[in-house]
Amino acid sequence: MTTHVNKVHHVTTITQVAKDLGEDEDWLRDISLEMEIEDGAIWVYGVGEDGVKAFTAFGTDNLIELIRFYKDNPGLLKR
Repeated sequence: MTTHVNKVHHVTTITQVAKDLGEDEDWLRDISLEMEIEDGAIWVYGVGEDGVKAFTAFGTDNLIELIRFYKDNPGLLKR
């Protein structure tokens, strides 16, 4: 029998990622909508909270690729 072992030891909230990358948090939220758990995006829930989007290290790397893509193609994301 094989047991899956989760190797994620931390996640970073979208607020912190936006601060670290110097990007607008709302814009990051918009472009991260297409990310799935397989891409390293998850929701974190706490007591009395609606939840916050967070990223694994792999997810942050994927988000950076999306940032590059949408900055190169700004007409693809309508706000």
